[in-house]
Amino acid sequence: MTLEEALHGKEIPQEIRNAVTLVTVPYFSFSEMLGEGQLVVHTDLADEVEKIFTALRVMQFPIYHMVPIVAYGWNDDVSMAANNTSAFNYRVIAGTNRISHHAYGRALDINPVQNPYVGVDGSVTPLGAVYDQAQRGTITNDVVSLFKSYGWEWGGDWTDRKDWQHFQKPELHARGN
Repeated sequence: MTLEEALHGKEIPQEIRNAVTLVTVPYFSFSEMLGEGQLVVHTDLADEVEKIFTALRVMQFPIYHMVPIVAYGWNDDVSMAANNTSAFNYRVIAGTNRISHHAYGRALDINPVQNPYVGVDGSVTPLGAVYDQAQRGTITNDVVSLFKSYGWEWGGDWTDRKDWQHFQKPELHARGN
């Protein structure tokens, strides 16, 4: 799809629209085939996102599915339940009124079914998902190390909740690597 199609149907401030781009990245699928997916990311991060996903493909880290969240009607829960790897979504952080790093194209969620979000109350999203490092497509230390080598933070390191699928790179670190 085009960037315009990937941003369609959502009210997004023009300055954010101007700051994101659509990248096509390679991935190794669960069916052990090479594929390509699309992510909407901040323009400052496009090159390194391409490098990171190229490295994940070389590592044969499987990705289940990867399309912009517009394909799921901008619904994060539906995208996660479909095990979709995604980036940009103009939204607030769940349970708050703060704008998410996803709303700036500065966050990625990878294989949510293998890498669920576990809230402070113990609730798991997507429903029934389990974080098990023995399961294919689960984020492990080698994947975390790859992202951290580019200055990204991992939601699996958080102590109040676990967002195993989530990587983010705040503006402060945007110019590294």
